[in-house]
Amino acid sequence: MADLILKPLTALGHDVPEDIEIGPFLITERFDVALASVAVRRGRGDDLAAAARAAGLPLPAPARAETGAPYSAFWVAPEMWFAEAPLSSHQDIAAHLKAALGDTASVTEQTDAWVRFDLSAPDLSPLLERMTNIDIATAPNGYASRTVIDHLGCYLIKRAATEITLLFINIPGGPGGWPPGFRQNHPTAKRSAPTPPLPVPRRKSSGPRGVGRCAATKAAG
Repeated sequence: MADLILKPLTALGHDVPEDIEIGPFLITERFDVALASVAVRRGRGDDLAAAARAAGLPLPAPARAETGAPYSAFWVAPEMWFAEAPLSSHQDIAAHLKAALGDTASVTEQTDAWVRFDLSAPDLSPLLERMTNIDIATAPNGYASRTVIDHLGCYLIKRAATEITLLFINIPGGPGGWPPGFRQNHPTAKRSAPTPPLPVPRRKSSGPRGVGRCAATKAAG
């Protein structure tokens, strides 16, 4: 049997994260942040709040994000948050949180389930008012919401007037390559040469199944 060697790649298919410049916009690929969901268990809200304070985990109000150390967090649903921490120190973030929060919350690893991009520009409004239903110009810093970009659901966090974070579902085998709403053939796009995609395995049709399909086609004709 051949030895299989797994090679870690970023969401854009490279060995290291990329910075992409398109005109005044800078898209930074982030895979240095660990992510986990935290949901309060029934009747344990006060206990979770106390445990979270002791652990340094903020539990923001609805539609809000807060930065802390070692944890940051943003609200995703009633009594549920996504917690963030540096991957270098919290690669197993779920284990860290379970140890700190005990049975007050249900914690689920989310790091590999999401792809994060940070987007910055002197003025983000002209772009985002065309891509989302969020009025980013009037949204306060620390605003967090689920929205849709290019038909894909995502979380948007306004870090500052000139910077937002976007988190998209990580789809194995998906097209990848560029964040939704941006096009690789944009005349001002700057990025390193893309890595050739891996071949997609295809199931070979067996003889009988192929014959059956041909027969059905002829019968329909």
